Amino acid sequence: MIIAATGHRPDKLGGYSPTVENRLRLLAHKHLVKTRPSFVISGMALGWDQAVAAASLLAGIPFVAAVPFEGQERKWPARSQEIYRELLIQAARIHVVGEHGWSRDAFQRRNEWMVDHCDRLVALWNGSSGGTGNCLVYAQYRNKPVDNLWNEWDKSI
Repeated sequence: MIIAATGHRPDKLGGYSPTVENRLRLLAHKHLVKTRPSFVISGMALGWDQAVAAASLLAGIPFVAAVPFEGQERKWPARSQEIYRELLIQAARIHVVGEHGWSRDAFQRRNEWMVDHCDRLVALWNGSSGGTGNCLVYAQYRNKPVDNLWNEWDKSI
């Protein structure tokens, strides 16, 4: 089974602190150990996506880095760029979905690629509109099951 991850950025998850990062990784690791996928796909965005990638490494599960476009990390803080590059080095494979730089379409194409190449999604979604919500709408259209861990996350805050 291949699991793809979609979820919020740190601004909707309590911030950019190491405490939040560790809690995200712990929640992701717990889910991966429970579901035992053979492979994980991460969209590599800050927040949930990277937490799932890091947790997959801890669980010994290879992951594909589904990058929306080259240089998605360029405007991030230096430490975030460093973590991103460390994860990319450890990815089993890097798949760059778009070739034309930043656009809303690049992120949507990345999300669709992830959904099209997985069996199930693990989401961290609070119900708000945006990229995560759009990804889940597409997953529903493609009849992909979704495990939304928002209630578990919300209880742990």
